[in-house]
Amino acid sequence: MMFPPLLGTVQNCANVCEHMVPMMLGMTDVQARRNQIRLLIDCAKICHTLSSYLASLSPMAQGTAALCARICEMCGNECARFPDQHSQMCAQVCLHCAQECWAYASTAG
Repeated sequence: MMFPPLLGTVQNCANVCEHMVPMMLGMTDVQARRNQIRLLIDCAKICHTLSSYLASLSPMAQGTAALCARICEMCGNECARFPDQHSQMCAQVCLHCAQECWAYASTAG
């Protein structure tokens, strides 16, 4: 694979976000987390899409990486607003993924 570190990072981010959703739906402050939950779902979806493009060496990967970076950044920043350990860990994962996606988007092609 052309970019195995990015592929692993994106797959990890998708998995973390997917596992966060049911956990956040069970929180007592679920209403305050509506935006967080939406972003977790969007982040997982775009990470899965980018993962597929990277694995198949699709020419769409670079543009998708830029979109993925934006969504991961938004998700990471939203998760960082919540003090619980899971949200803080997810914020780190998403922001790291965003950083790697930005780097790929700016150098690929």
